[in-house]
Amino acid sequence: MTDTVETLVARELATLGYEVVEVRRGGSRARPLLEVRMDRQDGAKVTLEDCARASRALEACLEQAAVVGERYVLEVSSPGADRPLRSVAEWRRFVGRRAIVTSPLVTGGKQEVEILAVDGEDGAEAAVVREARGREVRVPLAEVSQARLAFHWKR
Repeated sequence: MTDTVETLVARELATLGYEVVEVRRGGSRARPLLEVRMDRQDGAKVTLEDCARASRALEACLEQAAVVGERYVLEVSSPGADRPLRSVAEWRRFVGRRAIVTSPLVTGGKQEVEILAVDGEDGAEAAVVREARGREVRVPLAEVSQARLAFHWKR
């Protein structure tokens, strides 16, 4: 993904009151796919109308900038129940929730944990998490290669 596309998408969504959660590029050379997962800045749930509004604005913006080609597919959606955690602000927002974290500092290298707290500042932030067996671990966010909110169907 070029920084240009992600920057353009982030700037356009911000003007509409949304934030970028994830931008992925896929598809084929003949039919590129641009997947945009977004959230609302006000914390409300993303609606179908939000996705349609963002999609229309992004189509116009991307076509004017000519950064994805002529025949592309744009998919705009909510971040979903298993949203990625990428920024310190997202980690802080989801304290008290469960996440699947990949880091050499958690037992087994990948584990579902409960986010207890986030401390530190200026690039030295760390999450305090509780592993499945109750062990609490302080994991510097720089040591996390991937993290997503955990989702479990209620029965």
